[in-house]
Amino acid sequence: MARSQLLLALLCLAASLGAQAAGTGGRKMVGVYELRMGDFSVKVTNWGARLMSLVLPDSKGNLADVVLGKDTIAEYVNDTSYFGPITGRVGQRISRGRFVLDGKVYHLERNDGRNTLHGGGRGFHKVIWTVKEYMPDGDSPYITFYYRSFDGEQGFPGNLDVYVTYRLSAPYTLGVHMNATALDRATPVNLLLHTYWNLGGHGSGDVLGHTLGLFASRYTVLDVDLLPSSGRVAPVAGTPFDFRAPTAIGARIRQVTGGKVVGYDANYVIDGEQERMRPVAQVQDGVSGRAVELWANQATVQLYTGNWLNNTKGKDGKVYNQYAGFTLETMGYVDAMNHPEFPSQTLLPGQEYKHDMVLKFSF
Repeated sequence: MARSQLLLALLCLAASLGAQAAGTGGRKMVGVYELRMGDFSVKVTNWGARLMSLVLPDSKGNLADVVLGKDTIAEYVNDTSYFGPITGRVGQRISRGRFVLDGKVYHLERNDGRNTLHGGGRGFHKVIWTVKEYMPDGDSPYITFYYRSFDGEQGFPGNLDVYVTYRLSAPYTLGVHMNATALDRATPVNLLLHTYWNLGGHGSGDVLGHTLGLFASRYTVLDVDLLPSSGRVAPVAGTPFDFRAPTAIGARIRQVTGGKVVGYDANYVIDGEQERMRPVAQVQDGVSGRAVELWANQATVQLYTGNWLNNTKGKDGKVYNQYAGFTLETMGYVDAMNHPEFPSQTLLPGQEYKHDMVLKFSF
């Protein structure tokens, strides 16, 4: 048995015993679940509450999977590219792996140099979620995953109940709904979906020719560690970060660096009132004719262009190289718990976190 398969089997056993002890109910063994509406379908897994595939037609009726990923769950166990999971408790980076809450300093696992990335090395992307509800077909197929994050997990305070629902609706719409409730202590929460998209089909080449429009007139100024160390938000006007008018992703990509490599790893402040559903982005692939419109109720969105993909083994024998996909990760402000000038991402006991995304596909 391969090491990743053995690790997965042990995790399944531990999760099963934990679910019995906690009395949470539902299915906790790792599986792959499909939602389908005609020629529109997605596959998800409860390993990391992860989106594994999304298949839809192009303008000529040809079907393709537009999500980058792996062939098997065992391959996701050792994945370091974050293909498709929900990340948390706090997505993106936390400076120095620490924050202060109610006068107490909390130290987290540092898994990105001196900082914490996507909740730590065993964040929500590396745990088995419980399948609470599953309706594979019909007028509105959906699946709901549940995870109880325990007090002290990866250094975060308090017990936290987390639910993620993936739902299909007509025509060609995917909804992703994330909810979390702090049970007994205040804690930061900032979840995100880390799916890489290529509207031409995964493994079809780079996304530099995709046209991107962002409903964002400001961006968060990030340092070389991709952290908002200055706490500054700046206008996109006159910069290569300006996608207010639809522009090819690759048009100015050589003018920007996402940390230490050329490409976008940029955080944008979404125009409009925070916590209200509003348009975030529009992306179109001129070759296939596929397009997607993203709506969400979060403050910011992280645009990442797969800068670190390099001969990365993907699905169906495909190999992903730099710029093979893009992510649009809606979320609260990066490192908000270390920046009082940003809106708070702290939940008090009994408070609920709500994060809704709607992706409307067309062709």
